[in-house]
Amino acid sequence: MTSTAHTPPQRSAPHPGAHRAGARAARALLGALAVVVVAVPFQAAWSYDAHRRAVTAQQVPPGPSDAAMATPRAGAPTETRTVAHHAPVVLAYHDVGRGSRSRYTVTPQAFEDQLATLARAGYRSLDSAEFLDFLRSGSTPAPRTVFLTFDDGAHGLWVHADRILAKYRMKAAAFLITGHVSRHRPYYLSWEEIARMEASGRWDFENHTHDLHHRAAVDRSGRRAPALSNPLWLPHESRAETPAEFRARVSGDLDLSLRTFARHGLPRPHLFAYPFSEASDAAARPGAPGADGTAQSVDGLLTDLLRTRFRVRLTNSSERPLPAGRRAATAGQVQRLEVTRATSTADLLAGLARFTTSAPSASPHPLEQPSLWRRTDRGGHTGLGALTGRGPYPGRTGYASAAHMPLASADWTGYTVTTTVDRLSESRNNIGLVVRDHSREPVSVALSDSFVRVLVGIGDGRREIARRALVSGPCHRLSVTVEADRTVVLVDGTVRIERRSPRSATAGNATGGIAFSTRNGDPASSYPRFTSMTVTPLPGHPGTPRADAAR
Repeated sequence: MTSTAHTPPQRSAPHPGAHRAGARAARALLGALAVVVVAVPFQAAWSYDAHRRAVTAQQVPPGPSDAAMATPRAGAPTETRTVAHHAPVVLAYHDVGRGSRSRYTVTPQAFEDQLATLARAGYRSLDSAEFLDFLRSGSTPAPRTVFLTFDDGAHGLWVHADRILAKYRMKAAAFLITGHVSRHRPYYLSWEEIARMEASGRWDFENHTHDLHHRAAVDRSGRRAPALSNPLWLPHESRAETPAEFRARVSGDLDLSLRTFARHGLPRPHLFAYPFSEASDAAARPGAPGADGTAQSVDGLLTDLLRTRFRVRLTNSSERPLPAGRRAATAGQVQRLEVTRATSTADLLAGLARFTTSAPSASPHPLEQPSLWRRTDRGGHTGLGALTGRGPYPGRTGYASAAHMPLASADWTGYTVTTTVDRLSESRNNIGLVVRDHSREPVSVALSDSFVRVLVGIGDGRREIARRALVSGPCHRLSVTVEADRTVVLVDGTVRIERRSPRSATAGNATGGIAFSTRNGDPASSYPRFTSMTVTPLPGHPGTPRADAAR
């Protein structure tokens, strides 16, 4: 039997090109691995650097200065007010930082001193929800409160302010220009820093437009004014924006800002701060006719746009005093106390005293408190001498006027003011007393030697509603009672005039304190003078209504 051995199959010799292809594949694989080896740490380093640039290291608080710790707890005007829970005072900051020449940047030391002063004086800070709840209900969670606000969303809020707030267990609201966040670094905050601030519970974020915090040309001459609150000049068409164009531009910006809040996971803002704290360059300036031929004031257009998107508007200046309270809640706008680089802790306390809620019962004898009056005659004068007979006077003829605590008395109602005047000689020599001062329809009483006039309204819009003859004489006693919807004027106990307020001028629109004036139109006569004044709360009106809701 023939046996045969097993022979493995024969392989053909490889083609020379196959070796070259395999080598190329191997080299490509090794190259890819090398890229991964190099790229991973590079990517990690780049991500770390980007994160580091997006989230800056915070600075340690400097600690309160000796001067701040020696500051008195609060001024006497605040201590003597007879309201259980004062309305919150809204403070307006911008930035906190070192080495800046801007008047809007306070140093970390100044900011810490101010918070230390507030804490020592017994103030608690509110968050946005608590502030809005106060405007709705008149209730505050503590006797003394502040609402700390910061405009623009500057980088110093994260770097410096945040840790100082944490140290004093206080909260604040930052009003963001959303189009500037994470841009123009390092001046503005990044979204990453905002996320950390929001997560801390110390910060709320509110609205300051998307990209309308700047000035732009508003007429042919190139004059510049706030872009939010003024129709812009269209040079290619040689005209200003129409109301429809103004509305579309501003609406688009505000809506984009709200969408940006939502896109970054922030709660919808309910508060809006005017850029530059201005409502418009020219109050109530008529707009150009719209497509329907009608015209609406610039202020009216802007107010409508803001009211539909936000519950409250904040500003540092106002045509009338609007501290947080009943009047401000009705207006939907709140006036803030601005804090700048020049604001000392003593200045801050004085500002708090000016803004702190008062009640009529706190001013039983207002002429004995000359420091609580503010001259309003624009003559550069101070004091009450021109109104109380001690001088100095504006001249042989002239006019002097003053208002009593115009901010603190904004919510006054339910009071009687009684005053005695003398040196009245003729119709060109008279005095004026205003109640419901700075309301939507203040009541003015003009008194001369032989007649009394009652007027309502403001400025050139005032109108006379009553005139009565008096028994002629140099001295008269005037009493004016203010209730919710009624004003009663009584002269010498016999001449009585009653005014019922229209529905549009009641509630928060009707509140206000007192002002007075003296006028002499005859160089041969003396200025009339106020010899006494008392303020008495009406029964059932122990204090300021909205503040008393917190009792």
